Amino acid sequence: MDQKAILLTIVGMAAVTYLPRLLPVWTLSSRPLPRIAVAWLRYVPAAVLAAMLFPAIVVPGPAGDSFGLSYLFLWAAFPTLLVAYKTRSLFGSVVVGVVVVAVARVLFGQ
Repeated sequence: MDQKAILLTIVGMAAVTYLPRLLPVWTLSSRPLPRIAVAWLRYVPAAVLAAMLFPAIVVPGPAGDSFGLSYLFLWAAFPTLLVAYKTRSLFGSVVVGVVVVAVARVLFGQ
């Protein structure tokens, strides 16, 4: 491949990547969104985070398929969800999750 084709490929890939992100910002930045759209968009970060964390929570660890200590992240999710529900604090939830996993790894050697 010659240098011109490589450059055009990179520019094309950049356009395909960034235009779908920029077009909504350009078109919607000058007008207010409906309340329902704003309310719906508030849940997008939590939904994305849940979708990324779900596989790590339900897939067993290297110990095997048994439903036990190999599901360390699943067990850590219970107190983390309780703290998240009670306090509505993202920072507090993250701290509790990290501490529970760290303590479990120290106690159980995982």
